[in-house]
Amino acid sequence: MDTLRAHKMRSALTVFGVVLGVSVIMLVAALITGFDQQIQENIKQFGADTAFISKWDQGFHGGDRPLEERQRKPLTLEDANALIEGCPALKNVTTFLQTGWMQPHTVRTKFGEVSAVDFRGVQPNFGQVYANAATLAGRFISEGDDLHREKVAMLGENVAPVLFPNGEAVGKDVMIDGTDFLVVGVVEKPKGGFGMGDEDRRVLIPFSTFRKIYPSADEINMRVQAYPNMLDQAVDQATEVLRRRRNVSYNGKLNFSIRTAAQEVEEFHNIMMMVYVATIVLSGIGLLIGGVGVMNIMLVSVTERTREIGVRKAVGARRSDITWQFLLEAMTLTAAGGVIALLLVNGLVLLIRMTLQWRGSVPVWAAAAGIIVSVSVGLIFGVWPAMKAAKLDPVEALRYE
Repeated sequence: MDTLRAHKMRSALTVFGVVLGVSVIMLVAALITGFDQQIQENIKQFGADTAFISKWDQGFHGGDRPLEERQRKPLTLEDANALIEGCPALKNVTTFLQTGWMQPHTVRTKFGEVSAVDFRGVQPNFGQVYANAATLAGRFISEGDDLHREKVAMLGENVAPVLFPNGEAVGKDVMIDGTDFLVVGVVEKPKGGFGMGDEDRRVLIPFSTFRKIYPSADEINMRVQAYPNMLDQAVDQATEVLRRRRNVSYNGKLNFSIRTAAQEVEEFHNIMMMVYVATIVLSGIGLLIGGVGVMNIMLVSVTERTREIGVRKAVGARRSDITWQFLLEAMTLTAAGGVIALLLVNGLVLLIRMTLQWRGSVPVWAAAAGIIVSVSVGLIFGVWPAMKAAKLDPVEALRYE
């Protein structure tokens, strides 16, 4: 430690690469762990025993959809009824209707306006199937509202205060895309959001009302709810029913998709695995730079302390003593870099948590791995300088300088 303190600038520059490499490992592990908890919690908000059905293939896509996918016929209410009748493992099926993302929607009152809302036409059982559609105030859309195409709406928890900053939203009128609606309820904000995503911008109206006002909208999606512990059977049964109804041959490619929460979590984990690999490569470059720096500074240290090595050997120090002296010095240097990286990353993660209301943290395994890796860098790259010091002839070393 005295040697490291005697050359503060040189030591700091040497550990910079180690700090960089270890920091990347810890920070990415903290971010991925936090996002993993967030994604899993958000997915669970839809319901553990539910699956999402759409004509579009789900997952992450780059660019435009394939022509085959764009030409698929939409799902229908008749499909939903067929699922209820033909799938004994299904407890409930709800459909909802949306316009394309190219058509934005605005809801306003004389007190405020909210644009880019998540605007849907939903069935009365939407709140029963979706675990994240609990009613916070008022009531949910009823069978009568849907049957008679009533112009009633439910507002998301973050939408209502903007439109009605001075009081209760239930029982008041709002204008959605130029059409007046009566607010009958407020939907509770889903738990688990953070940052700018921690907003409930939903606006729900009856399914039949939506279809009447937007006759060109045909983007019908479904969420099915299985009986407890029967989700896999329900997915198989639903797939078979939709195969028959949509004329898909036994070996043909499905012209619809069914995805469960477990599949969405698995896909997220696969993506995160690729991020981990990229992180290891980037951090490996930083650690290599740090390791070369450690080796160089230890070689310089051996040269500067040649006379000291000769004195130690003259009074009985063995080769192993000299070797471990320089190895421990190198390991101490890189371990200090690991500790600095741990402190920096924890401080940064704490700042992110306070700023974005995010619950991520540096996992214990990532902290331990970071320290172990940093010490290992010192051990590996300190071997050559340590062996060079141990092989010095004591007589020649004492003559040095």
